[in-house]
Amino acid sequence: MAGAKLTISSRNYSSWSLRAWLFCQLAELKVEVESVSNDDPGNRAELLLLSPTVLTPRLDHNGASIWDTFAIAEYLEEEFPKKGLLPLEKKARSHSRSIIGEMHGGFYNMRSALPMNLRARYPGFRVFTGAKGDIRRVLTIWGECFDKYGGPFLFGDTPTLADAMYAPVCTRFVTYDVALEGKAAEYRDRIMSWAPMQQWAEEAKAEPIEIEELDIEF
Repeated sequence: MAGAKLTISSRNYSSWSLRAWLFCQLAELKVEVESVSNDDPGNRAELLLLSPTVLTPRLDHNGASIWDTFAIAEYLEEEFPKKGLLPLEKKARSHSRSIIGEMHGGFYNMRSALPMNLRARYPGFRVFTGAKGDIRRVLTIWGECFDKYGGPFLFGDTPTLADAMYAPVCTRFVTYDVALEGKAAEYRDRIMSWAPMQQWAEEAKAEPIEIEELDIEF
């Protein structure tokens, strides 16, 4: 099998890069990771040769080039059907795809108000109305999954694509001091202590990329 390469942007700031990398970990696909900045003209020229949208993350594997996080998830599930990336039961698989799609296409207020920043901590951060609605919806999604599938992950005993999709939300809750209780708090802590998340966070600490607009004191 040919080697796999995952092109990402920032480990510290890019939630989509984190998701794609976690998908690869779930599939047990060893990937060479290359970090580039989409804002650099030279990098954009290189990316344009490989991805018509100049977007990261992008997975190159066995001659296929896949960009967009949702597409990467679907590709890996098809390529590695025995790795349990989606639940086994049909209704649970449909449920999983639904909440993955909702995260992929929504939650704009939370994304803009609470951008991912693994290195930062903002104790007492004030979350405004629009983002509060998104947070409530996330907690509802989590609660429904815990009630239906029993935890400790969203669809049972082991992490799946859905957990990887919602993992960056857990980092936001930590960064911006969002108060959680009960099973939601336990789940946040479980995701943050998940070995792949620990590895990514450590690598983010050493990353030289800094985005000044996202490192201000709110």
